[in-house]
Amino acid sequence: MRANNVLGIIHAQSYGPNANGELTSIRTSASVPFGGRYRMIDFPLSDMVNAGMTQVGIITETNFQSLVDHVGSGRPWDLARKREGMFILPPYNTSSAMIGHETRLSSLYSISDFLNKSRQEYVLMTDTNTLYNINYRDLFKFHDEKGADITIVYKHGKAPALSDLMMFAIGDDKRINEISISNGGDAGVETNYSFNIILMRKSLLEYLVRNAIAHNYTSFERDVIQANLPNLKVYGYPITGYSAMIDSLKTYYKASLDLLHPENRKALFDPSKPIDTKICDNVPATYGLDAKVSNSLIADGCVIEGTVENSILFRDVKVERGAVIKNSIIMQGSVVSTNSTLNAVITDKNAVITPNKNLSGDESYPIFISKGTTV
Repeated sequence: MRANNVLGIIHAQSYGPNANGELTSIRTSASVPFGGRYRMIDFPLSDMVNAGMTQVGIITETNFQSLVDHVGSGRPWDLARKREGMFILPPYNTSSAMIGHETRLSSLYSISDFLNKSRQEYVLMTDTNTLYNINYRDLFKFHDEKGADITIVYKHGKAPALSDLMMFAIGDDKRINEISISNGGDAGVETNYSFNIILMRKSLLEYLVRNAIAHNYTSFERDVIQANLPNLKVYGYPITGYSAMIDSLKTYYKASLDLLHPENRKALFDPSKPIDTKICDNVPATYGLDAKVSNSLIADGCVIEGTVENSILFRDVKVERGAVIKNSIIMQGSVVSTNSTLNAVITDKNAVITPNKNLSGDESYPIFISKGTTV
């Protein structure tokens, strides 16, 4: 299987607009900031390009302006092309399907024209609430060697708290023998669960989607994948190395602070498989005479005159003299004023913490400050 014969489809709004609570109240899952300078979509998009894929469609739903601002024409990923390249697929974008993007199934039906007109023989579908850096070429090789109809990337571990999550019983040959669908109540159960990275022939996907819509089915996981398990050869491909699925503010917080461990950072940002993002020219971070910084990630443009420990600061964050930030994630353009103390806090973009404030959360319940809020 040639990589340029695989069409990439990225679901920008994984599990609906409110799956990750505060993080996605004003943006898609795809445009959630991560790691100081990245967005969640950077990971699947970069992996597709690194594998040699040349056409990617991004299915949007609501609140996708920040996503469009971030990806632009696709130039940072070498997808600004005269032919193929990157395509934003908004709701109601085809004449063949005017049903909106209420579910994964309806969103795929809504892009029927895009699928039909693409020249690729295979389709690779991904979500944007997952963190990983894998070599898709190995996945393509696995799919060919197994003679699979469908290959689904999975992880063994504690199930996230997500509804419609597929969980698998897998044989020694990696064939999926049984699929159960979580209603969200299986969180924490040790199992093999889908990372929603799914590879199949484009013609098979089109047939399964049309058939499901014709029967008024609504669930891609239940009515397409699970229902056809007896009729198709469905295999599981295990994900290795560091990976995480974001299902809540708590898991976002944990995955972010995981980057402070060098082994996780090295696995996720492997130089041989670079994660690209929108380029923002900025001055280097500036440190005052009284600044104290330890075990933290500091992005360009930050001005630090206080103390920062075990934290992640995005671009253009200002930490004034006497301010203390511990175990926190401070997003772009935020200001932490004189003599304020933050512990286990997540601030969205352009938040302002006024002088002499003391905000303290916990790793199991971090405090979240909304975009543009002054405290």
